[in-house]
Amino acid sequence: MTTGAAEQTTFAGMPTPLYSGSPSRLLAWLDCPRRYRMQYLDRPRPQARPQRAHTSVGIATHNVLRDFWDLPADRRTPAGVAELVRSSWIDVGFRDPEQSAAWRLRVRDAVTDYLRRSDRDNQPVGIERSVSLKTEAVAITGRIDRLDDRDGELVVVDYKTGRQVPTDDDARTSLPLALYAVAASRMFRRPCHRVELHHVPSGAVAAHEHTDESLGRKIAEAESIASDLRRADAEFKELGVESARFPPRTSAICSWCDFRAHCPEGQQMGPEKSDWAGLEAAGYDSAVTPPADT
Repeated sequence: MTTGAAEQTTFAGMPTPLYSGSPSRLLAWLDCPRRYRMQYLDRPRPQARPQRAHTSVGIATHNVLRDFWDLPADRRTPAGVAELVRSSWIDVGFRDPEQSAAWRLRVRDAVTDYLRRSDRDNQPVGIERSVSLKTEAVAITGRIDRLDDRDGELVVVDYKTGRQVPTDDDARTSLPLALYAVAASRMFRRPCHRVELHHVPSGAVAAHEHTDESLGRKIAEAESIASDLRRADAEFKELGVESARFPPRTSAICSWCDFRAHCPEGQQMGPEKSDWAGLEAAGYDSAVTPPADT
């Protein structure tokens, strides 16, 4: 029997199965129940808009920072980074080839500067490492951008490429980072309390040192969201789009939503942003901030 990400087969007398999902799934529900429904529940899934340029920039940046650590030590140079940017570049969403080429150079320079400030001889424990965490209520899976070993303790590192420079408070309140820290600690059987947001364009590092108690509160937060999702998913299975649990949560972010074409309320929140509007907001330049970066 085939089941969805959040479904498991149950029989009479069995305990309630764990709610399975990712931190992104939990946060999508908090952002907008309607977008959550279209992204995770609707079948067939509504067609999402084409990828925007700032998303291409973010993905390419992450790919370069992933592949850099596979290079031999003698190729961890500016020339090696430039070749990775060239081979990893995603030419989607830009206004024209000239704009794409200009942004490729910006990313090359920003990543090179960021890596100059990094310890290139200290190989991370994991790069884009998949981790999982189970409690009595949830089974969370996700992927860590980078997992470092610093003096015997693990550190979770997440890359950011948007205009807004993250703060220590952003690191402290991040649900995904906290869940990744707990998952990494359990999987590697080593302490992991420190989480960091690395802003690639500026080189800024936002950090927080969790305690066991604060990580426990984050697990409880995830379980609370999952409890709401369990009820919402079950009602959708019964009622479909007629369920009242998935209202739109309108805001300025609606102008950036990938499912805006299927949401009349979202369309009332101002004109849709162009494919390249987010470039003005990417951390490599300036202007209005899009909803999130990769």
